[in-house]
Amino acid sequence: MRDTIFISHATPADNDFSIWIASRLEMLGYKVWIDKEGLLGGERFWATIQKALDRSIKVLFVYSKNIVTTEGILRQGIENELEYAKSIAAQDGLQDFIIPLHIDNSSYHLVIGQPNINHIPFNNNWADGLKQLLKKLEKDNVPSNFGNQKSSFSEWYENEYISNCSIIPHEERYYTSWWSIAEMPNRFYMYQFANTAQAKAIRDLNKEIPISLLSNCISSFDGNLNFSVQRDNEMIEVRPEHTFAFSLTDILDGFMSEKFPQHRDVENHFKRLMYCVIANLFRRAGLWKHEMSNKRFAYFLPKYDKITKVKFIYPESTRKKAKALLGEMRGVGFWHYGVSIQPTLCPFIGFSLKSHILFTSDGAQLIDDEKKQHSFRRKKGKYLFNKEWRDLLLAFIQRLKNKEGEISIQVTTPGKQVKLKEWPEMLISEIGYIDPDTEMSIDKIEDYYEDLTAEETND
Repeated sequence: MRDTIFISHATPADNDFSIWIASRLEMLGYKVWIDKEGLLGGERFWATIQKALDRSIKVLFVYSKNIVTTEGILRQGIENELEYAKSIAAQDGLQDFIIPLHIDNSSYHLVIGQPNINHIPFNNNWADGLKQLLKKLEKDNVPSNFGNQKSSFSEWYENEYISNCSIIPHEERYYTSWWSIAEMPNRFYMYQFANTAQAKAIRDLNKEIPISLLSNCISSFDGNLNFSVQRDNEMIEVRPEHTFAFSLTDILDGFMSEKFPQHRDVENHFKRLMYCVIANLFRRAGLWKHEMSNKRFAYFLPKYDKITKVKFIYPESTRKKAKALLGEMRGVGFWHYGVSIQPTLCPFIGFSLKSHILFTSDGAQLIDDEKKQHSFRRKKGKYLFNKEWRDLLLAFIQRLKNKEGEISIQVTTPGKQVKLKEWPEMLISEIGYIDPDTEMSIDKIEDYYEDLTAEETND
């Protein structure tokens, strides 16, 4: 009985695609055969291959520049498979027995006879090619057992193909999302006024430094604020009813109090001041903010002129990197990397950073439609993996450096500063793993199942 889909491909050059298409078809219930020994770089057994072809209902020919040698000659193993498949098709009268899957921009005339066979294009997008292939398989009544097929190929892939990507003794550096304060004044002050209007007026009067406002209290690292407000051509003093001073030890170790401010109040006001400090730093660095659905702000770099990359050298390394924090996105406008911030006191005094991707129509005007933002994030996010997110975060922080190579902001009128570390907190592991020699071509893969669900929803 012919019930198997045979995958013919060049090894190891086209392994990535062959593994991907085999696993997808098997997950969808098709019986798939692929030369696993060839994938592993071992000897190919022609008798086994011949038996697999004898029970095949379709031969998927992975068509790329790799099927021919540098002299333009079809590789021997592929030629043997195709010739035997052609003889089967002629003998049994099988229509469209061989289906070329065109996965790159190579010419359709690499192989004599192949231009006469309809190719299914996978070169622009693997998922689009898969959809077209599935329609062809369904039209030709290729048997499948949707939902009940055990994924033996996936099990083999995990146990055999990637077994060399094992854990080994190897020192590796990991970057956290904690960004610590390196230096700050040892005391901060809370000023309690008679009402919120007075507190707001004094905050606005001292705009040159970060000051937080919560109800009728303002907080600052500066113990000598300006309280002289001009009103009706007259200078008047708007003095706080109470002034409180606390050390970092008070904040971190806690203290007992039966009246305002209690330790929890002081923590909240201090964290609010920390937020104002970093928000001021971001604003002075030319970042814009966007209020998200959770009411938090994400800070991002708009397009001022031409897009330039942030250049930096990884810590304790000579390896250089250049990374852009925004870029054009076809059919959308521009994507922008941004971060939201949460002040932390433990395990480090600093901030917890969360990465975001935002989208604008022209580099400045955010796209208002939240559904579109969500859709674009999913699409862009598919291309961003750990290394990309890491480098975006590092570039974001490095761009904040001043001419002296520091990340700092003045927080008192005499000139005291808050300085932040130039890198997020890092962890060193004594074990690592062997990376695969080649990366899967993620840029050609879309999530077929998400697209399929979207289509069903729109029906």
